Amino acid sequence: MKEILLIALPLIFAAAAFAWPSERTRPWLLPVAGVLHSVLALWLLIDPPLLAANAWFGFDPLARAVLPMVSLLFLVCSIYGVAYLQIRAERKNRIFVTALLVMLGLLSLALQAQNLGLLWVAAEATTLVTVPLLHFNGTARAFEASWKYLLVGGTGIALSLLGSFCLGYASLHGGSSGDLTFTALVAQGAALTRPWLVTAWVLLLAGYGTKMGLAPMHTWKPDAYGEAPGMVGALLAGGTTTMAFVAILRVKQVVDAAGGGAMTERTLLAFGLFSMLVAALFLLTTPDFKRMLAYSSVEHMGILAVGAALGGAGIAAALFHVWTNGLTKGALFLSAGNIRRAAGAQTEDKVAGMAWRSPASARIFVVGILAVTACPPFGVFFSELKIILAGFQTNNFFAATAFLGCLLFAFFGMSRLVFAIVDGRPRAAARATGKQLRETPGVIVPPLLFLALSLWLGLATPPLLREAWNAAANILLPTP
Repeated sequence: MKEILLIALPLIFAAAAFAWPSERTRPWLLPVAGVLHSVLALWLLIDPPLLAANAWFGFDPLARAVLPMVSLLFLVCSIYGVAYLQIRAERKNRIFVTALLVMLGLLSLALQAQNLGLLWVAAEATTLVTVPLLHFNGTARAFEASWKYLLVGGTGIALSLLGSFCLGYASLHGGSSGDLTFTALVAQGAALTRPWLVTAWVLLLAGYGTKMGLAPMHTWKPDAYGEAPGMVGALLAGGTTTMAFVAILRVKQVVDAAGGGAMTERTLLAFGLFSMLVAALFLLTTPDFKRMLAYSSVEHMGILAVGAALGGAGIAAALFHVWTNGLTKGALFLSAGNIRRAAGAQTEDKVAGMAWRSPASARIFVVGILAVTACPPFGVFFSELKIILAGFQTNNFFAATAFLGCLLFAFFGMSRLVFAIVDGRPRAAARATGKQLRETPGVIVPPLLFLALSLWLGLATPPLLREAWNAAANILLPTP
């Protein structure tokens, strides 16, 4: 029952938000829903329910390993959202608040989906509900980013649908009754028709890889992240991409059980390293600090793919990285949104001296960059270290070395741009606006909370979380 509430509760609050008459008080529904959802998610993390046989959705070990992070991410972003929407009082927020709550409900459904078709429906609905969030600013660039996200994301979802058909046909051709639950597909194993299985893996990896933002299917990210409000960027980087990664892991489990483990590992390793390389090259040249976060997200999606290719230890480390990356990115996107409002621009040639214009946000942004580039003692350092160790343990020495090289170049690219916009004197246009932007607790405390959570995961990772990640990795390994 509690796992159903994870889906139903945000949708109920979404209906209430749409009917709520006051623009001023409506945003408070976000943190109320966020608190209730987080309590439920953490309760289920501590006391997980049994998954019914052939259930279409449920709080299984993989959902348990990631869904509480998505819930915490939404909670902290919702606290920020109240202050943000007060600042943006000129914009009506009915659709924005409603869409955020629907997004949380759909992510909860997708992460718990145990049926291939239900997973696709939830992923497609999440794509559609994200579009009005991207268009909230109402600018021409936001309109362009929304359409690009819809078209590229829609293409990915179409490929996912075609791949789902192929996997379903592989099951029917192998003598199954057409049961598309992941439990049934894994049990069918080697009976799945090989050509259709390979075709399904290629299409589903390309489709959900597009949602995840793996290169070269990442082209929607720079525009979407560059134009989206900070809290929307954080939910995309930590929520939607997590949903897509979980979808790939579930399909990988089926293909591995059918004897295709070597194929899934090679393809994920190739896509992961290529994504990290592409991201590192763009990070060395981009002048836009919000687009920088998009390329950083591409890099970290590559890190997740590499981890997923390195066996059980790598999968557990990748799930650890889902938490550390998602929560650290929250601090970066929220502080970047503050800097963008203070500067009135987001490119290096127009932004400088942000340590003077928005001192608290600038300092949070710098610390966040250090955290996301794997500086100890933040969580990202430890999750990436575990992936590197998994690479050496599985004798993937070239992959581990290339992994380290890409991390180094990404650090150079991000630190170059960050210190260029934080240091120095403000540009003349910024100085003309008078005193620096007033940074209220409502827009400063949430990114600080994200940094505290990242630090907590690095210094004192709870044994309960480690057990959840290891349990998820164990069920994802092929049955001997």
